[in-house]
Amino acid sequence: MASRHRQHAGGVRSPEQNLPLEYSSTDCRLDFHMTKSLAHTLAEYACSLRFEDLSKDTVHEVKRRVIDSIGCALGAWNEEPCVMARKVASEFSAKNGSTIIGTNHKAPPDWAAFATGCCIRYFDYNDTYLSKEPAHPSDNLSAVFAVGESVGASGREIITAAALAYEVQCRLCDAASIRARGWDHPTYGAFSTALAAAKLMKLDVDLTRHAVNIAGVNCAAFRQARVGELSHWKGVAFANAARHGVYAALLARAGMTGPAPIFEGQMGFEKELGVSLGNVAEVFDIRREGMAGKGPASMILNTSIKYWPAEYHSQSAIEAALFLRKEIVDPAKIQSVRIESHDASVDIIGSEPEKWKPETRETADHSLPYITAIALIDGEVTEKQFQPERFMDPTIWKFLENVTVQRNEELTSLYAKAVANIVHVTLQDGRELTKRVDYPLGNAFNPVTDEQLVGKFNSLVVPELGEQRAKAIVDLAWKLDAAAKVDDLLAACVMK
Repeated sequence: MASRHRQHAGGVRSPEQNLPLEYSSTDCRLDFHMTKSLAHTLAEYACSLRFEDLSKDTVHEVKRRVIDSIGCALGAWNEEPCVMARKVASEFSAKNGSTIIGTNHKAPPDWAAFATGCCIRYFDYNDTYLSKEPAHPSDNLSAVFAVGESVGASGREIITAAALAYEVQCRLCDAASIRARGWDHPTYGAFSTALAAAKLMKLDVDLTRHAVNIAGVNCAAFRQARVGELSHWKGVAFANAARHGVYAALLARAGMTGPAPIFEGQMGFEKELGVSLGNVAEVFDIRREGMAGKGPASMILNTSIKYWPAEYHSQSAIEAALFLRKEIVDPAKIQSVRIESHDASVDIIGSEPEKWKPETRETADHSLPYITAIALIDGEVTEKQFQPERFMDPTIWKFLENVTVQRNEELTSLYAKAVANIVHVTLQDGRELTKRVDYPLGNAFNPVTDEQLVGKFNSLVVPELGEQRAKAIVDLAWKLDAAAKVDDLLAACVMK
């Protein structure tokens, strides 16, 4: 039966390969004018992309994100949910398995993707893309590492798959917002990781399409993960999407078929999630540039690196607060703080009452009032500010009673190109100090240098592994495009 759903050399076509141009998800009427499904378009794009298509800037940026993601992962390696995920995954071994980052243990690739993904994401320190739907696209790298190692992929193949995953996730985020409808952004990650995994497995267009279909049918993640008092799951939700994407590709490689058309179907993605992806298929053309002048699959160049370990919409508030802190000197002289922000920031990190009395790390690093206040009080924002003894300090909660967040229409109109915050501090002597930041350090329009990036990496890794071993990891990452395999890089990351 399965063979009926495949495209063979003899010309038999899958029923999904041709969809009606006037396709209706409600009545499935057929028309003789035919076009490809989005899943098929994505599969063709993935299969056609080559390392040689990528610009030097894109290749360099992928290597920067590998360094950044490994730094985030090793920095968070001992955090509670990361330990939990690693414990579960380490109970199982696999032939042709994948290394769980920080260990020598090889688990099934999908489990390894989950365990590594938890570490990359947990500190909320990895990169960001802001559009109709926000995302943290370096989350995809856990799947890329896991599958790349399991199939013996070269460094160039790893880089190509990473650029592909960034391209897919960012383009989907450009097409439609899903968070307002109650769905979480990792929902798009199931597609991007499935395509990256299929690329590394060298699946053909038909098998890749089925990987997309399988990934899509169970991909919807609830936005409840990011509202109210936040749990461990906030930091591991995309790791689960990566696990699912890898598993979908593994099943497709074995010949399993998935329901189609997964996006346009009568009960498909668009109808069930209540969104329209519009003409997104048009951008997946190997001749089309992700970023002007930078060649195909260059959307990674539009993403931003975090310079502080907190939710991205707070980054400009942190920078503004740290600037003001130099003028204030003594935080005891602060009477009140007022933060003007854009709608996305207020909705996500600046409106719920839990944000003024954070009881978990996940809530603290997603609290605009807490993050801004602690920057003013401590003069720094590091992991120390997200320890329970700090964010649950009664004196901090008392300070937060005098912190307000307001919507600013101008800042909202500038989003998402600018990610602006204005911080006003009123002192006890009546003076008001104000600082506005539109493009925080690390933003795509204000990028960190390679030296600053390595400095961030070292701050996370040197305390655990020492300077020599940290440098060895960075050196291997910079040479990734010349590596025969990714094994040496992963081996260098073992925690001892």
